[in-house]
Amino acid sequence: MITLVCPHCGPRDATEFAYIGERTARPDPNDTTPQEWRGYLYLRSNPAGWADELWLHRAGCGRYLAVRRHRTTGAVDEVRDVGAGGEP
Repeated sequence: MITLVCPHCGPRDATEFAYIGERTARPDPNDTTPQEWRGYLYLRSNPAGWADELWLHRAGCGRYLAVRRHRTTGAVDEVRDVGAGGEP
């Protein structure tokens, strides 16, 4: 079981949240090839270890949260609010 500490609502079970995905830098749409967009949208390396992820607190405050989570153990190192739109 994963517990995420929402900055607004406190500790909550991960079932209250929706996993949005890995946080990656969005490429500039004016300078990006279709292959680069495909890589940004669909391709992830998914290595074991720590990862920066985006979660939505859908059953709580409705805010997007940046979560640093270990993919093997499920340990959570950091949870930060990134705003209503999910962008930092």
